Amino acid sequence: MNDHRPPSGRPEYESTPGYAGDHDGNYRYASGNDHGPAFEPEYGQPHDQGYGYEPEYDRYEYDDDRRRALPTAVGTHPISRGEARRLQAAARRKRRGRVIGVLAGAVLLGGLGAAAVAVYGQITGGDVADYAGPGGPEVVVQVHPGDTADQIADEMATKDVVKSGAAFYRAALRNDAMSSVQPGFYSVATQISGTDAVAALVSPTARVGAMVISEGRQLHDTRDVQTGAVKKGIYTLISEASCVGPADTKKCISYDQLNQAGAGADLAALGVPDWARTPVANVPDRDRQLEGLIAAGSWDFDPTQGPVEILHHLVGSSAESYEATGLETAGGSVGLAPYQMLIVASLVEREALPADFDKVARVVVNRLAVNQPLQFDSTVNYSLDETEVATTDADRARVTPWNTYAMPGLPATPIASPSINALRAVENPAPGDFLYFVTIDKKGTTLFTRSYDEHLANIELARTSGILDSGR
Repeated sequence: MNDHRPPSGRPEYESTPGYAGDHDGNYRYASGNDHGPAFEPEYGQPHDQGYGYEPEYDRYEYDDDRRRALPTAVGTHPISRGEARRLQAAARRKRRGRVIGVLAGAVLLGGLGAAAVAVYGQITGGDVADYAGPGGPEVVVQVHPGDTADQIADEMATKDVVKSGAAFYRAALRNDAMSSVQPGFYSVATQISGTDAVAALVSPTARVGAMVISEGRQLHDTRDVQTGAVKKGIYTLISEASCVGPADTKKCISYDQLNQAGAGADLAALGVPDWARTPVANVPDRDRQLEGLIAAGSWDFDPTQGPVEILHHLVGSSAESYEATGLETAGGSVGLAPYQMLIVASLVEREALPADFDKVARVVVNRLAVNQPLQFDSTVNYSLDETEVATTDADRARVTPWNTYAMPGLPATPIASPSINALRAVENPAPGDFLYFVTIDKKGTTLFTRSYDEHLANIELARTSGILDSGR
């Protein structure tokens, strides 16, 4: 091995654990876990946001032109006969139709049950405009964070899924599974009954445009040398999530369409933020210019949009999450521009366990300060179609804009999508003067030092553990 140092690169292949590091001993364990943060529906907000429960109110209002809720105890609280009578009296006093008005979100629907349906039928006369089916072409409807059942019903009627919002609303009150509906996009047939529309919405196959991007994911697919496992790239994940329609006529945005769109010259149209546009415009491989600009996490996008619009949404929203950490100003303390911060965060993500993020960030900052090559094998692996932990002498000798063995300084782009924690670690590196690190066992134990002699001794511990064995 070059310089007698262990290899690196963290191939997070599908369900395939691995290790990553460099020939200076920068080496990490990667779980391959693709689970991203759960998406939390923003339901049950306070009444000052337009919905919720306040005990001084005991009725709901319905208006044919505009439905709104006066809050009452909902969810697990049953509607008594006295409350039903008051609802009916309010309806008579106002001389217009009443319903069980806007709920505090679909999550509350299951708690109303039969009592709510009965009251609804009494105060609306029981008959609503409804389709009989069998249904027409599918359309995509959106459930926004904080949407009420009433708003979802309006969306269904606007998209001609149901003949009237009331048909969907009445069916929603009867279906406890509405409590599982989350914000996002759903593909449902048009011109179907309210009951069928609710069943379609809560079906586990209806959700479209939803994906999870794991930390350290790259734009393009890669394959592991040892196992042959393919690591799906972000473009593949977007393509799979974009599919809409029945199985025999399903329409998807292809990997190639996304790659072509992502290589476009109009960076503003792709959502690239101001602080990244100049370096991105100078990326030597246009296919890789969006690397690292789509953040790890759970994502929802409208699959009826084109590839440029989808990428604009993902890149633009990612920039906002990055900027929220202080990216645009925090780099001053370590001498890095915002885009350089993102590059270093991607190296940290691929080279370290989360507990060691800040220490590896310090190693990068220290090496850059003394113009010492980073020599990270993760940067060698980045431009390879087939990767493994133990890169070869030939791999490390290849001159590419990313290989930090072949040049000093940072690679041309991020080498993956970093986590927010990795970015924060770069913004606040651990104190220390160390220049070397090596993971010495399969538990992920990592040793840091400034002494090269100590580092060589630590490398021997790593070799003894067998984590440096190569498939080539």
